[in-house]
Amino acid sequence: MWKKLFEPVDMTVGDPVAQIVKFMIPMLIGNVFQQLYNTVDSIVVGKYIGDNALAAVGSAGPILNLLLVLFMGISVGAGIMVSQYFGARQRGSLSKTIGCCITMTFLASVIVMIIAPLITMPLLRLLNTPDEIIDWCAGYLRILFIGIAGCAYYNILGGVLRGLGDSISALLYLVIATILNIVLDIFFVANVGMGVAGVALATVIAQGVSAVLSFIRLSRKTDCFDMKAKYLKPQKKYVRELVRLGLPSGITQAIFSLSMVVVQSLTNTFGPMCIATNVIVMRIDGFVMMPAFSFGAAMTTFAGQNIGAGRIDRVETGAKKGTLVAMATSTVITSLIVLFGKYLMMLFTDTQELIDQSYHMMLIMGAGYIVMEVTQCLQGIMRGAGDTLAPMWLSMITTVAIRVPLAYLMTWMTRSPENPHGLFSMMFVSMLISWILGAIMTLIVYRSGRWKQKAII
Repeated sequence: MWKKLFEPVDMTVGDPVAQIVKFMIPMLIGNVFQQLYNTVDSIVVGKYIGDNALAAVGSAGPILNLLLVLFMGISVGAGIMVSQYFGARQRGSLSKTIGCCITMTFLASVIVMIIAPLITMPLLRLLNTPDEIIDWCAGYLRILFIGIAGCAYYNILGGVLRGLGDSISALLYLVIATILNIVLDIFFVANVGMGVAGVALATVIAQGVSAVLSFIRLSRKTDCFDMKAKYLKPQKKYVRELVRLGLPSGITQAIFSLSMVVVQSLTNTFGPMCIATNVIVMRIDGFVMMPAFSFGAAMTTFAGQNIGAGRIDRVETGAKKGTLVAMATSTVITSLIVLFGKYLMMLFTDTQELIDQSYHMMLIMGAGYIVMEVTQCLQGIMRGAGDTLAPMWLSMITTVAIRVPLAYLMTWMTRSPENPHGLFSMMFVSMLISWILGAIMTLIVYRSGRWKQKAII
């Protein structure tokens, strides 16, 4: 039974919704634990160091995500190629794809390790990061960038495992790493007194462990592909496909991260208290968004395997029913946030003003989580089919053309003597509007059916 639990899931057979949900649940649990990395960091620094330290860790997020786009692109491209070659039972192409991913991840890690620490402080100053938190923020980021290889390999190898239909292994190793991260967070901060730097070091060590475990597991999947040295040499065909599929997703993440950097610059003008509020809301938001991201990733693997097997009919059925199940799931979670949200805010701080303000912002964003299921599920289908350009353009329009301008416009329009920078709540109203419009546009593009002609098989 234990061995069967870790076998690849063949999503080309059986009930589509049942297979999607079966594959999604371990990913959802894994995403929750992934979010715990940043959340535990925030809780530890908020409780043991203070609200300014909490703001420092939160301000680092957009810059960190901006410089991780190389790995995000490789991961998405790898997952699509692996799932389609796995569905088509093309062992040779599958082996060469995985070897190519391992080598390109190494090269990308070296680039980030060299460049990122050098540009950290200039970026923070460019974003108007308050003086009282800028040094903490810079130190936190430098440690994460120097140890970036662990994070990179875990995400890429986790994507490969999921493409093979194995979402259990990635979950197991993430749970181990998260527990280790929590223990090290408390040890480095509460016992050793390393401050924000201790939180960063704990994350690097934990992610390194998860990467090693993922590699060991992947190397033992000889029933699916061959892990040999000759496949580590990138071949032009597979590099080209990886870039074609992954680059739009990387650009999408870069644009999203850049927009968050721009929005973070606006947030910084409201001062440390609002920065801390934003950190708390985004940490809770990360958990609430987990079903959307998990269903979206499951849809990508489902679509990839079935298109590789020539089952476009299963893809359309799974897209429709899976999206409805995802929306129902998000509705339940959003309702729980409305009822018990304040108790979650209390995990991060004892400051009542922060608790009340954070809860108010979460209420504003509530309905947006349900419509985000439409966006993530249908874009996941498009990516699995090999169409990564459409989701890229949709994200560009949603974030660059709608979210960022709206945030600046709405805060500017609500300026007053009491609020010289405008109402902070407008930051979250603009996000809600962009989510709703993004879901509508995604549905229109999906129904056009152009994604069906993008398969690599």
